[in-house]
Amino acid sequence: MKTSEKERKLIIAKARETSGTSEVSSSIEQLNTLLSESPEDIELLHIRAQLFEKQQEWAKAINDYLKILSLDPSDKKAKTQSAMLKTILRYNNTDIYSSPNTHYDPWFE
Repeated sequence: MKTSEKERKLIIAKARETSGTSEVSSSIEQLNTLLSESPEDIELLHIRAQLFEKQQEWAKAINDYLKILSLDPSDKKAKTQSAMLKTILRYNNTDIYSSPNTHYDPWFE
């Protein structure tokens, strides 16, 4: 069943205003439904990526930003956000004392 334009706008408005964990999850599910109907909608991908960021699901947000960049390589927001999230992941996942990756020293970047 195709979502009407009015319903689409309502879902987008609600997604932009969500704050609680259950509200964010609900909005992501609704956006997934809209994206199944039009998977190349850049606006929906941006909103879903922002919601993934709110849930600290960095990899899913990066995937959405990379999809946006594959559709529109000049999208500055997607470039900036994906670079920022990759930096967050790099610093969050670097533990110099327990990592067997001894050739990578985060202090000498």
